[in-house]
Amino acid sequence: MVPVDLEVIIPAYDEEARIKRTLDRIREYYSEQSYSWRITVVSDGSKDRTAEIVNEFSAKDDRFRLLDYKPNRGKGHAVRYGIRRANAKRILFCDADLATPQEETEKLWKSMDSGADVSIGSRPLRDSRLEIRQPLYRELLGRAFNKAVQILAVRGIDDTQCGFKLFTADSAEQVFSRCKFDGFGFDFEALLIARDLGLRIDEVPIRWSHQEGSKVSILRDGPRMLRDLVKLRLMGKRKRLESNGETVA
Repeated sequence: MVPVDLEVIIPAYDEEARIKRTLDRIREYYSEQSYSWRITVVSDGSKDRTAEIVNEFSAKDDRFRLLDYKPNRGKGHAVRYGIRRANAKRILFCDADLATPQEETEKLWKSMDSGADVSIGSRPLRDSRLEIRQPLYRELLGRAFNKAVQILAVRGIDDTQCGFKLFTADSAEQVFSRCKFDGFGFDFEALLIARDLGLRIDEVPIRWSHQEGSKVSILRDGPRMLRDLVKLRLMGKRKRLESNGETVA
């Protein structure tokens, strides 16, 4: 199969309320672009009609496809599962809520044209536009967590957790064949591995709007992410760069 220019990976867990609207918007945008594209939704053990809705959508447009498995494994596993099965020159993953509008793809694309191996959306940059901000407590906790990530792992990157990241096919394979975290800590794991490999990572200013319905719980997931952050740091570069041993079927 000839690779498309861009494949978009969308991890989805119980997203029946908005996944059809998301796919409609994505198709509207990418249909206006000159490059070839494919959209892959990874249903991460959804218990609602997410998979059914995506299947109905893809039956009418073969540029869309569903990857579905059970049980729920976590966002990190879903992103890794989709990326390892992609067939594209460049691979973007984005959140199902489209907090970062799809139009921002072009900013990351331009960065990659200039030589970046990994281009990531970054909310704290001066030229970024936060059109709808998070509740203050989430924003303050997010800043504190990003500071911890910089201290313990990925220095010099202001926003590791924004769900809008573009990889070349080669960098995606190098990074995600080594990633092991299934939870929300996969973002900083992927970036630290990319840094370990000497890949060029560009932070790009974006537009972003807070969306209700986030699957991240500060009380539940915050401690897990901190634990993963410390674990990743203690692991050491040699251990981080070992293959995760997963096969791609």
